[in-house]
Amino acid sequence: MNYSENIRLAISGLFEHKIRSFLTMLGIIFGVASVIAMLSIGEGAKREAIAKYQDLGVNNVIIREKKLSEQELEEVRAKFSQGLSLKDAESILEIVPGITKIASQAEISTEVKYTDKSVKSTIIGVSANFLGMMNYKLGRGEMISDNHYRQRLKVCVLGIGVSNTLFGYDDPIGKMIKVEDQWLEVIGVLESKALFTETVGELAARDLNTDVYVPLSMFLNRFNRENALIGQIQQITAQVDNSNKLVEASALIDEVLKRHHFNNVDYNIVIPYELLKQEEKERQIYNFLLGAIAAISLLVGGIGIMNIMLATVMERTREIGTRRAIGARKSDIMSQFVTEAVAISIVGGIIGVVLGVGLSLFVSLFTDVSTYIRIYSILIAFTFSVIVGISFGYLPAKNAANLNPVDSMRYE
Repeated sequence: MNYSENIRLAISGLFEHKIRSFLTMLGIIFGVASVIAMLSIGEGAKREAIAKYQDLGVNNVIIREKKLSEQELEEVRAKFSQGLSLKDAESILEIVPGITKIASQAEISTEVKYTDKSVKSTIIGVSANFLGMMNYKLGRGEMISDNHYRQRLKVCVLGIGVSNTLFGYDDPIGKMIKVEDQWLEVIGVLESKALFTETVGELAARDLNTDVYVPLSMFLNRFNRENALIGQIQQITAQVDNSNKLVEASALIDEVLKRHHFNNVDYNIVIPYELLKQEEKERQIYNFLLGAIAAISLLVGGIGIMNIMLATVMERTREIGTRRAIGARKSDIMSQFVTEAVAISIVGGIIGVVLGVGLSLFVSLFTDVSTYIRIYSILIAFTFSVIVGISFGYLPAKNAANLNPVDSMRYE
């Protein structure tokens, strides 16, 4: 008996016993589908995390003004701390080695208006190099430049969400928007940003696409900041030339700020790169657990194949005896039953792949969970299903091959 004959018999056996074959495949189907779906969810979460921390700048150290209670605020002021300031930023750039760029920002939350439309937004005053340091990409127009900053020009760059709400499909470049009692000219619109949905340190969760960016020099002179915290600015972002120096640089920055703030720790230091590495470790553990659960499903499917194949051997004992009597070798019988088990695994694996891909797309389209299907996850799941078929089909095949031909032909 050759391999093509074995394959033909295996396929015909599947179609002759459709319900039994399908039930046998269920474990493989759900195992493969769950491996693909779970790995795609894990990969999607990983990419979201990377995008989020890239938005913060993986080589950046972020110093953020701490949110204080009224009592804490009084204590800080009693110790003469004025909060974060532009002088702090200048000192960090001068004193801390390895700092290549530094950017400052201040912010208020208010409404932005254009004609009869309005949208709630965070107005962020930034220094000229801020948008580049934070990996912001321009969709149209231009970024805030040194010239805008030096001349304190009343210009702004919109997040894509603000632009879509106020202008729809119209080109906003050159249009005037109103923020409080100030009229600002729109000079640029940013590309869509990953939604910052988690709070990191003192970085509040918000939709970055609803921000409006203006020159910090103009912001500090023109906008009412009565509700601002104690500092002149709310955030300093320092870019380090080497990611290996991030922890050392942050420690030195802490020392500089303590001296400036009279040992008041009224700020938080966030290192996005360290947070990214920590989250990657957590994701690896999470993916390992998901993969282990899916592997258990495949093993359960393999046990199902073995049980059905053992029952099939008992059912076809006389057929096996007849084949052995007319010249079939033990290897022929083993090959036949292993081929049937592998056929069940392959067909179940193919259905599982289709179901897993479909499930991943469904989750991505109809929920807020991001998924990303990698080819290696499909290959791993499918290969494992075939290995399961071979492994769990071997014992029933061996039992069938070792049956005594004479006893098998007498079996009722």
